[in-house]
Amino acid sequence: MAAARRRNHWRLVTAPVLLVLLLASPCRCTGAAPATTMNATTDDDLRALLSFKALINGDPEGALSSWVNTSDPCGGWRGVGCHSLRHPRRVTSVELTSSGLSGTVSPYRANLTFLRTLNLSGNLLAGTIPRELGSLRRLSELDLSDNNLQGEIPSSLTRSSRLRALLLGRNSLVGEIPANLSHCRHLEVLDVGVNNLTGQAHPLLLGLASLSNLKKLRLYTNNIVGTIPSSLGNLTSLVILSMGRNRLVGEIPESFGQMTKLRYLHLAFNELSGTIPASIFNLSSIRQIQLSHNDLSGVIPNDVGSTLPNLEFLLLYSCNFHGRIPGSLGNASQLVMIELANNQLHGSVPLNIGSLRNLEVLALENNQLLEASWEKDWDLLASLANCTQLFALALSSKRFRGPFPPSIANLSSIEMMYLEGNSIYGEISPDIAKLEKLTNFQIGGNLLTGTIPETIGELHDLQVLELFGNNIQGLIPSTIGNLTCLFRLVLSHNNLMGSIPTSFGWLDRMASLDLSHNQLRGTIPTQLVSLTSLTKKLDLSHNFLHGQIPFEIGSLINLVQLDFSNNKLSGEIPSPLGKCTELASLGLQNNILTGRIPLSLGSLKGIQEVDLSGNNLTGQIPTFFDSLPFLVYMNISYNNLDGPIPVSGVFSNASRIFLAGNQVCGGIPQLHLPHCTPKSSDGKKHTPRRYLLIIICTVFGALSIFVMLFLYGMCRCSKRQQGEGLQPLSEDNHWQVSFLDLQRATNHFSPDSLVGTGSFGAVYRATLHNREVAIKVLNLLQQGAEGSFLRECHALRSMRHRNLVKIITVCTSVDHQGNDFKALVYEFMRNGDLDSWLHTSQVMEGEAPRMLTMVQRVNTALDVAQALDYLHNRGQSPIVHCDMKPSNVLLDNDMVAHVGDFGLSRFVDKMMNSGSTEDPNAGRSAGIRGSIGYIAPEYGMGGEVSIDGDVYSYGVILLEMFTGKSPTDGMFQGDHTLRFYVASNYPDRVTEIVDPALLQAEQCSGITKRIPEDTRLQGCLVAVFHVGLQCTEESPRTRMSIRDAINELVMLREKFIE
Repeated sequence: MAAARRRNHWRLVTAPVLLVLLLASPCRCTGAAPATTMNATTDDDLRALLSFKALINGDPEGALSSWVNTSDPCGGWRGVGCHSLRHPRRVTSVELTSSGLSGTVSPYRANLTFLRTLNLSGNLLAGTIPRELGSLRRLSELDLSDNNLQGEIPSSLTRSSRLRALLLGRNSLVGEIPANLSHCRHLEVLDVGVNNLTGQAHPLLLGLASLSNLKKLRLYTNNIVGTIPSSLGNLTSLVILSMGRNRLVGEIPESFGQMTKLRYLHLAFNELSGTIPASIFNLSSIRQIQLSHNDLSGVIPNDVGSTLPNLEFLLLYSCNFHGRIPGSLGNASQLVMIELANNQLHGSVPLNIGSLRNLEVLALENNQLLEASWEKDWDLLASLANCTQLFALALSSKRFRGPFPPSIANLSSIEMMYLEGNSIYGEISPDIAKLEKLTNFQIGGNLLTGTIPETIGELHDLQVLELFGNNIQGLIPSTIGNLTCLFRLVLSHNNLMGSIPTSFGWLDRMASLDLSHNQLRGTIPTQLVSLTSLTKKLDLSHNFLHGQIPFEIGSLINLVQLDFSNNKLSGEIPSPLGKCTELASLGLQNNILTGRIPLSLGSLKGIQEVDLSGNNLTGQIPTFFDSLPFLVYMNISYNNLDGPIPVSGVFSNASRIFLAGNQVCGGIPQLHLPHCTPKSSDGKKHTPRRYLLIIICTVFGALSIFVMLFLYGMCRCSKRQQGEGLQPLSEDNHWQVSFLDLQRATNHFSPDSLVGTGSFGAVYRATLHNREVAIKVLNLLQQGAEGSFLRECHALRSMRHRNLVKIITVCTSVDHQGNDFKALVYEFMRNGDLDSWLHTSQVMEGEAPRMLTMVQRVNTALDVAQALDYLHNRGQSPIVHCDMKPSNVLLDNDMVAHVGDFGLSRFVDKMMNSGSTEDPNAGRSAGIRGSIGYIAPEYGMGGEVSIDGDVYSYGVILLEMFTGKSPTDGMFQGDHTLRFYVASNYPDRVTEIVDPALLQAEQCSGITKRIPEDTRLQGCLVAVFHVGLQCTEESPRTRMSIRDAINELVMLREKFIE
């Protein structure tokens, strides 16, 4: 149970966040009430709480149902406490945690003047933190963590001189941490982790170092830059120090050794260098050391296990440590996790690690010099049988050699085992079936021989089985069909024989199957190609399969990669293959396929690579190939195709198409093909000279055909040996990632890796394949999350545009508890989202102030407009994003904008199937709303979803970009909206409402000098606001189209911007 609790601790499941904020009442209290009556002071408390409730517009759990004006707040109101001895009827605490509350912001000051504790954590609150909270002089605990609060941390909070705990973590706060927090002398807990806070580390930490009572300091997952001052070591009461996932540089101060009470040290994912100070290894109280993903080097002290007897977590992976793994680690009996992967450690693994009975994770992979070169070194695995909590073992290092250890079967608690890339030989023991909890078994890239034991079919929890790159022989056991939880099966590059078991048809969760490069024979089972769960890869290439491709292939409607190449398949390409509309790669080369290329392949709108070479296909090349928008590689060489070659699409690039060995003509000049001539249709008889010419041509033609057939045979033979032809999509473009890959990349979905939350899940920052990525993990317990996942997958798989966020891969699996797990992996955008740029000024070390110039704002507006134009007008069916807002616009390293988060998107034509409509742009709305402030008015009245709704949201973004005002700002109430604010000042006073940060950043340097100086800025703003106002017209029919918006912005840029 303890192990399960620890594993659950690393799996973060977040609730969806709505855009709201709560109220603090403006009333003033003047005295205390007697116990029997409620005088004016108690009445004021009552009114303050009821005002709070009145502006709470979401209370799904009924947390405030007991708050009625006919009762006494101190008489049983949920979450309200009255604990003052001198004033027993005054409210001293309000604690409403994890109640799903949402509301709106009030500009009035707080009035609960006796309040000591305000805990609203774990709700759905948004907006800014009211600065009036600083007037609560008695306040000792303020906990607003785990909401979606925005804006800066008010410096007024430091007026609460009795403040002991300030918890604002896991929000969307920006700006710098107030420097005057150092005035809060009683502060014991400061938690502002997982926000978008900025600033210089050295002065910030220098001020906090004076807070002698501070016990917990959490600044992790922000954008704090710079060095750590040595004076931070003066915090001798500190128990928790968490500053991971920032941009800290320099060395870890030696003074940290003075923190004698420190238990938790987390500085991972920074840019720290140097060695770990020796003094840290003398802190006997320390339990967790997390310093992974830095530039730290040096040797791990030999006595670390003796000097740190309470150590539970030692995470030093992805650094530059060298030397040996300390043998003393076996003395640290409390160790739960040891992760030393991706370093330069050498020598053997200490056997006494097997004495750590609490050990759950041992990850030592990719230490190139780490080895177990003698059989006795594998005694480690036998000793690990004592680790009864061990569930993950990673020893992939390329240096472990020796026979397959039978002692593996003794690891009864193991769930994940990674032994790939070593030199392990021998056979897989049938006793592997004893590992009943095993979910991942990856031992590819070794020297294994023998057969796959039948008993492997008894591992009923197995999700990933990888045995590729060995010398395994014999038949594929039919018992593998019993592994109904199997998600990925990779048996490629072995010597497997026989046929593909029909029992594979039972694997209804399998998303990826690779049996390539074996000696399999027989036909392709119809049960296999009927598996609709296959979404990633089906690779049967380089075998001896024969017969026809089953017509049931059309069932694989979600498959991305299909490779049947280098077999002996015959017959025609089945037309149902055109139903596999998610295909990105199709490889059928080097078979014996005949007939024409089916016209149904024109439905493969997302196809990128096609290889049909080395077959006996006939007829002309279908014209649809030149209109497939993403097709970048096509090989149809060495068939019997004839007729003209198209000149557009993929055929316009001679380096992307391969046509040799056919009788084709035309095409672009670079192909050097003969011109196409029309066939004779005059009906005249041939003259004797023409007969003679025909005879001569026939003779020479026969000789030529003989030579060509000879060369063709030699060529095909050579190609089969070399494996020439279409290769699978590169791993860079389509990675295959498992639940464990994502779990490890996010440090077990640690809050330190969390960068934000959304309606249906959480987004983590991680590193995969040496590339920084963003991982969106779906909260499948939230209603609609699964649909959001499918919509986002469908949308992103069908779209390719420079201004759309690129999806790298998806993960559909189950976690350790057997629960469904779904995640999407995106490119990580270093410059964050547009919202953080518009509503904060961030100064990073060595960089200019983080403010957008006029040029950048106009370019960003154009980027977003072009993305919407692509969604609305460039596909077969219009796609409505449904949630356009600045936080869904991400900026890459070059400040190019990319629209993301398609969890609410809709394909309009599909929506129209559920009900008729006269508007071709519209589809039915089924609870789709988007985000407050950006929602089109018609949606609020149950109107239909249409591209016009996206245009409205875009117009709001445009107004926000150039005023610096959020539509949910407290200044906008009722009919006084952001649009009203702009329209009231348009066009004569636009310079009075322009974002001050724009003026500071611009200083007119980006506006062309061809226009008189006094009219440059106003002319540019008038043009921009014109587009914004036209896009936000109340009636959808009168709004500007997105294409017209693009045209106006382009003209604006040409006229005003250099």
